[in-house]
This record gives sequence, C-alpha cells and structure tokens, in this order.
Amino acid sequence: MFKKVIMGLIALMVMSMAFTVPSMAEDKIIKIDGSSTVYPVTEAVAEEFQKAKKGSIKVTVGISGTGGGFKKFCRGETDISDASRPILNKEMDLCKQNGIEYIEIPVAYDGIAVMINPKNTWVKSMTVADLKKIWEPAAQGKITKWNQVRPEWPDKKLNLYGAGADSGTFDYFTEAITGKSKSSRGDFTASEDDNVLVQGISGDLGALGFFGLAYYEENRDKLKIVPIDDGKGPVTPSEKTVKGGTYQPLSRPIFIYVNAKSEDKPEVKEFVEFYMKHAAKLVKQVKYIALPDGIYKKGLDRFHKKDKGTVFHGEAKIGATIEDLFKSKPKM
Repeated sequence: MFKKVIMGLIALMVMSMAFTVPSMAEDKIIKIDGSSTVYPVTEAVAEEFQKAKKGSIKVTVGISGTGGGFKKFCRGETDISDASRPILNKEMDLCKQNGIEYIEIPVAYDGIAVMINPKNTWVKSMTVADLKKIWEPAAQGKITKWNQVRPEWPDKKLNLYGAGADSGTFDYFTEAITGKSKSSRGDFTASEDDNVLVQGISGDLGALGFFGLAYYEENRDKLKIVPIDDGKGPVTPSEKTVKGGTYQPLSRPIFIYVNAKSEDKPEVKEFVEFYMKHAAKLVKQVKYIALPDGIYKKGLDRFHKKDKGTVFHGEAKIGATIEDLFKSKPKM
C-alpha cells in the first residue's frame, strides 16, 4: 500500500513538471507588431536572434501597420512596436492612459518611392505639386485622368495605389505631400500589404502608387520609379540620395519602440542589444539603408539609460535627419 502511495506521488510530480515546463517556455516570447515597412528589418533580426539562442526564445513579428501596431503596443499587448514614423500625440495619450512608457530607437533610413507601370512612357518625373494635385482630398472623383495633372500627358485613366490608413507610410506621405497627415482622397486601392500594391501597379498601365523604397528594390523588374522634384530638380530615391537628404520630402528614419517595462525582461533586453549590434549588416541584407554605426551605439545607450519618450513631440516632422534624433532628450 505504502509503495502505491509513493508511486502515485511520483506520478503527480511528473505530471506537474510536464505542465509547468511549457509555461516556462511560453514566458520567453517576445511580441512585436506594427509597420509593414519596418517588418523586413525586424524579421531578419528576429530570425538571426532565434538562431543564436537555439530556439530558447521565440520572437513573433506581426504586420498591422504603424497605427495598428501602436494600438496594440499602447494597450500593453506587445513588447516592441515597429514604426515607419514617430509616435503621434493620440498614441502618446493612449500609452499614458494605460501606463505604458517607451523608448524610441531609430533602426534604418527609408525613402518613400513613387511608382508607375513599366510601360508608362509619358512620365519622366513628377513635382511635389503634381502629387498634391493628385492626392489631396479635393481631387477625389475629379482628377481621374493623366492629362488632368499635366495637359501634355495622355487622356488615359489614372488609377491610384497606396498604403492603407493604418500605415505610417500613409501618414508620412500625406503629411509630406498634402501638408496634413491622413489628408488624402479616398478613392484609391489601399493595402497594408505592399505586395498587393506591387501586383496592382505592375498590372495596370494607368497606375500610380507609393510605398517604401525597399519594396521597390525587391520588385524593380515589375515597376518603374519616378524621380521627384521638390523645387531643386528631379531626384531619384537611392541609398545615396536618401542618406544624404537630397531626396525630399519623402526620406525618413524608421523606428522600433520598446516598452520600458519589457526592458526588464532579460529576453527583450538581449533582443534589443542583438538588434543594435547586428542592424547595420541585416538592414543592408534586406535592401534598406543602414544608419551610421555611431547612431546604433547611441540608440543602444538610449535603451540602457532608459531615456523614455520621443524627440518628435507627437509630430511626424518632414525632412528630419538622423542627427535631429539625438539633439534633444526624449520626452514622454
């Protein structure tokens, strides 16, 4: 009888261990969501990090757009938020309501590319004024043909493709082109998935669209890029023109935002340190534009010091350089 009791207790202990081990593994999950533009960079870092940790830490990376990512982040549902523009006032307020503090870290440069179908022979370049005429709210239902933008262009239907309303790319593009974030006509094909936009533009002779430069680089055989003239002559987006600040007003830094409480979790701390130490190499691998090495070090220092908040004060400042990010101390 005594032997049966002992065996029963051992069996219960084994069962208890079997149930507690998975929960320990579940604790080592880093949750990330947000920008489709930043996704390729963070996903590349996550893959290398998980290899380095031999699967002991799991990193999940979602794509719900910058705005969608911030909604989850400010509710405390994620550890890190990918963002293709700085956090906005309404998102700062939501984070404050929920007691979420954050650390803002730039991870790469990106340019917003304007693209047309490869068979389009009439567009050689476009001005910021051309783009505003096309995309401003007043253009909805009115500017529907190419010759309405410029009379020398053909009487062909103009079909528009762009990032969805939850996208930081949409916010930045509208701020830069129409002068107000989210101020845009609504009659265009919108998607958070840039691959959908690639397919649309590549299959439509009358197409004009925009998304991150890196997605153009991946699909340059299917698309034709448009040089943009902001008053100083047409400039084509490239590593040189984006990094040098001559491709304006559609160049920008992109970010990760780290929940300050998550920084106390060893796995998150390790991941962010790994991100900053390997970002330059991995950013280039996914065809984005790396920041100077010194900036990654400053970003890591900001993380270690827990310099919480944003240097942008809730606005997507157009034409901001990476140097601007470290001129002042972040504020909540």
